[in-house]
Amino acid sequence: MPRVLVVGAGVLGASVAHHLAQAGAHVTVIDAGGPAAGTSSATFSIDVTHLKTPFSYYALNRRGAELHQRLGEELGGADWRHPAPLVQWGHTEQEQHVIRERAERLRDWGHACRSAHPAELADLAPGVSPDACRADELVVHEHACWYDAPLFTRRLLDRAALGGADIRFGLRVTEVLRTGGRVTGVVAEGRRFEADWVVNCAGPDAGRIAALAGASLPLNRVPGLVGESTRLPDHEQLGAILATPGVDLRPAPDGRVVSISWPVDAMLPPDAEGATDTRDAVDASNASNPSNASDTARRADPALEQELHRLGREVFTPLRAAGMAGVRLGVRPVPADGLPLVGCAEATAGLYTVVTHSGVTLAPALGLLAAREIVGGRACEELADYRPDRVPATDVLDESVQVMSGAAAITAA
Repeated sequence: MPRVLVVGAGVLGASVAHHLAQAGAHVTVIDAGGPAAGTSSATFSIDVTHLKTPFSYYALNRRGAELHQRLGEELGGADWRHPAPLVQWGHTEQEQHVIRERAERLRDWGHACRSAHPAELADLAPGVSPDACRADELVVHEHACWYDAPLFTRRLLDRAALGGADIRFGLRVTEVLRTGGRVTGVVAEGRRFEADWVVNCAGPDAGRIAALAGASLPLNRVPGLVGESTRLPDHEQLGAILATPGVDLRPAPDGRVVSISWPVDAMLPPDAEGATDTRDAVDASNASNPSNASDTARRADPALEQELHRLGREVFTPLRAAGMAGVRLGVRPVPADGLPLVGCAEATAGLYTVVTHSGVTLAPALGLLAAREIVGGRACEELADYRPDRVPATDVLDESVQVMSGAAAITAA
């Protein structure tokens, strides 16, 4: 069986490691921080299948979402997966048109979603301010869910370790080893790690790893704020995922609420991934993992943090009596055309890349397929459109990437 070195212990690296160990490979995982220490702990992490196009990419995301449930059966329960309806609305005529058109397309694809009157908000999400929705129609995705990404990552890494994987933290890759034109390992903190395959799951750092091997990835780094409230009383907790024109909200562990805002992200400077925030980690799922906090908690302009919380309070009234426990500044790895980068480039044999936006939804599927290619030695047809040395597509309509491209500051990796 092959020796495989996985670089990155976020949600994608953890899934790849788990599936490789299941397939019998000899697996080592290294990460510069700790488990889920990077983007996997600074993400909104909901099932975003409904935003994905073309149909083949929608189907891959749908498969990923379904495999979360199967992994739950394997791991003794999907305690990281939390079903909740997702409720969307727009304010302008154009926003409402886009949402209605998307819903029609999704229904044609067999995706369960329905239209609803705004009066239903009182039942779907008690506590939403009557002034927050000026639309005459909602779209409701009944079978949506949100994920506790750090917990999911730790579950996968624990199972990989039980399967024999060697998992090591605090090791930043500084060199990629090559022998006879093939990548054969890395150097991290002065230590050599040799392998038959190196899997690049380094998220926003994946471009740097590829560059060390003499290649480049069509990958952008998109900074974004993720806020989290203090705990709400039991009778006032949010029971749905809300996608609104100014802010998106979802429940979080321990009765908190997580928020993101594309308009707020648009005000971040391109170099926003700067100074470290010294405050404690705010995600309840990280409470037993303080090592996550130092790498994921980043400080942005306090005024932007306050604006994020203000927008949330305008939509969900219980937040008006809550505080902002903290805000993380995450860096999303976003391929240039929005589609995943998976597999080997011709110029870097032995270096297998797995990097994408929406990594939490896709992790179960990409981990499974990557392990099949690496251990089985045969290309998976499902990954044919996502090779890292392809020419980026120009006709992709991935709506989440469109939103980021129009609203957020994007800097090349």
